[in-house]
Amino acid sequence: MFIADHAAILPKFQVMQSSLFRGCLVQSAPLFCHLFKAHKIEYRFRIFRLKVKACGGEQRKRVVVVRHGQSTWNEEGRIQGSSDFSVLTQKGEMQAETSRQMLLRDTFDVCFHSPLARSKRTAEIICDSRKLEMIPEYDLREIDLYSFQGLLKIEGKKRYGEAYSQWQKDAANFVIDGHYPVRELWERAKACWSKILSHKGQSILVVAHNAVNQALVATAIGLGPEYFRILLQSNCGISVLDITPSIIDNGFPYICLDRLNQTPNSPITPITPGQSVGRKTEDRIILVCHGTTGSIAEGGLPTSFDAPMNMLGTIQSQKTAELLLDLRVGSILCSPHFVALKTAEAIAQVQEAADCLGADCVPRYVEIKQMQELGDMSWEVLLEQLQNQVGQFGRWQECLQQNCDNLEDTFSNFWDRAGEAWNSLTKQLGDLRKDLSSPERNVIVVSHEIVNIGILCHCLGLEKSSIAAFHLDTGSISMIDFPDGPNGRGVVRCLNYTAHLGRWSVPVTRPAMAEEDF
Repeated sequence: MFIADHAAILPKFQVMQSSLFRGCLVQSAPLFCHLFKAHKIEYRFRIFRLKVKACGGEQRKRVVVVRHGQSTWNEEGRIQGSSDFSVLTQKGEMQAETSRQMLLRDTFDVCFHSPLARSKRTAEIICDSRKLEMIPEYDLREIDLYSFQGLLKIEGKKRYGEAYSQWQKDAANFVIDGHYPVRELWERAKACWSKILSHKGQSILVVAHNAVNQALVATAIGLGPEYFRILLQSNCGISVLDITPSIIDNGFPYICLDRLNQTPNSPITPITPGQSVGRKTEDRIILVCHGTTGSIAEGGLPTSFDAPMNMLGTIQSQKTAELLLDLRVGSILCSPHFVALKTAEAIAQVQEAADCLGADCVPRYVEIKQMQELGDMSWEVLLEQLQNQVGQFGRWQECLQQNCDNLEDTFSNFWDRAGEAWNSLTKQLGDLRKDLSSPERNVIVVSHEIVNIGILCHCLGLEKSSIAAFHLDTGSISMIDFPDGPNGRGVVRCLNYTAHLGRWSVPVTRPAMAEEDF
């Protein structure tokens, strides 16, 4: 992971270099640091901690980021940029209404929104009768694309040729009219964070656009402009970021991406014209977190991988299997642990019944393969070292954030094993691609949340210090697309998707903890 050097101390924020960095300590990502050299940006890896102060004290904050619904220019395939000529289509209004219903159980203190009509209208629909402070923020406008704005995509390709090709293939270095739009956007996103986190509210709603939402998420967890188009944002997709104070005296908060691009529609649904949700692909890896066991408390750790799923876990597995019925599965890989195997079996059984359930004209027989790399990760040793601390710190992410000095060897071994698992998965995907008799190139991986997070971090090319910057719930799915094939770069379509769990899903905004609980 490349993170640029800190440039300036922002109002109400104190960014400090960590004195505890050992390569395994997971810290909050720096939001505000870019170094320009000549016409290129150089990113140098460095870990910082972010001190967030509001109203004179530390506060836990949850920021929910939503993209606007489908617009008229989305539907036409026209480049919008920061222009303000498009409005929501009827479908876009329906998407916004669905998002409102998805967030119905959630409470917000304030809503920041882009002043552009398509985002402003989306914010109005989502907030509806809520008596929220609505703050239009100009820096939340969409990416400035200058001469590209207003052109149909096919017109842009014809008129600008090489420049349009660079926009598609190397956006971080794309230049037009003397500007680097993506680099400018990343700087603007950092300015947005300064304003958003300075607000006294603890539950904050942000409604904006595709590119700027990507930049907000990426800068929050320390990723540079080279990650543009890697963390997808669909129309009305919801992403959630937690900023949590340390429970240790004089400690520092950390930032965790709780979910990415939870959409009104299923992420399994094929791409259709006008969706504007990334490139079409036939190669995917879907990371499935197994169902809950009786030994897993919310956010905690299992006492045994051989524990059976409880009733909630059984429901979660069945709901996940139903969601994946819309996908022709090529292979199911799972860890050798009992609970992962049972979740995998639920998925395979529903695939086999595809004809009876009306999803296909024939049964789909999918082989389950136990993948030793997913189990042989020294996880039991790490579990034993973390178990006694979970009660003190909360989720295991807090444990790794606040007290991993004595875990370096174990954690490094786990990280290396996760890398081996990632390499095996991409090889499996490549083998399916070579096998002409197997047109389904969708690989399902069933394992524990921390194992799936380790795999995800390797997919993104991050350091092990990033592993606690992500959260997955039991029963969730995360989808990685490979539009350029298994040897190409992975694109995260969604992370910690739980909408398919219905009433059993975790609310997007959990009730904020009282200050005395920290």
